[in-house]
Amino acid sequence: MTMPENGEGAVAALSLTSSTVNEITVVKVDGVLDATTREQFADYLSLSGPDLILDLAGVTFMDSRALGLIVHQWQTSLATSSRFALVGVEYSKSKVMWITGLAQRLPLYDTLDDALAAIG
Repeated sequence: MTMPENGEGAVAALSLTSSTVNEITVVKVDGVLDATTREQFADYLSLSGPDLILDLAGVTFMDSRALGLIVHQWQTSLATSSRFALVGVEYSKSKVMWITGLAQRLPLYDTLDDALAAIG
């Protein structure tokens, strides 16, 4: 899906796919997480189970609105004793996570295997 930006051209698509590993929903995110894709991302996350791993290795850019959705998922998991992790987060594409200080607080792992070992 390609979304227009102010009626001109197109922006990068957002692709969301999911699978289940050890009864944990793993959502693979590819593309831009910003105001133009926030609703699509939020809708997709609302369909995921309580235990969630977000694979952000394919993210090309993330803004504060997308980070807000991720933080909401994390806080919900803490409140419900659910499992939650982020994998494949890259500073150059998700700077907002470091600027806000959340990179030091969110459960970040290099690989899916690392996350599964930690929370599985």
